[in-house]
Amino acid sequence: MTAMITGNHPFSDSEDSLLRFAMRVDATLTGVLGLAIAAMADPLGRLTGLTSAQGYVVGAAFVLCGLVVYALAASPDLRRVGTGLVVFNLAGTVGFVAVAEAGLLPLTTFGSLAALASGLYTATFAVLQYLGVRRLV
Repeated sequence: MTAMITGNHPFSDSEDSLLRFAMRVDATLTGVLGLAIAAMADPLGRLTGLTSAQGYVVGAAFVLCGLVVYALAASPDLRRVGTGLVVFNLAGTVGFVAVAEAGLLPLTTFGSLAALASGLYTATFAVLQYLGVRRLV
């Protein structure tokens, strides 16, 4: 019996591995966080200053975003998808900071800190995904 050797590279050597990995981790954490927010919407609402309905909507939006990003991570045209996701995460960062600082919602101190932490989260993944896009040839 003979062995066939193909020209495939290991996953860690592929040019798109960082971007796909960052997208999948972002999607998974966002979806899990969305489920947690939706499950604890009432107690979180008292802590953050949001209503339970707003908490459910935020949780559902996070789950939906997680599902979409996870599906997009399998895209064959990863450069375009990755660039769009970097822009989306940067816009999310600006949005979270604006919500926390501009007083657009009646947030408590904990709510403002949670919005700022969410901004830091989206900025971190924007940087990771940007680095992944830069690695693409």
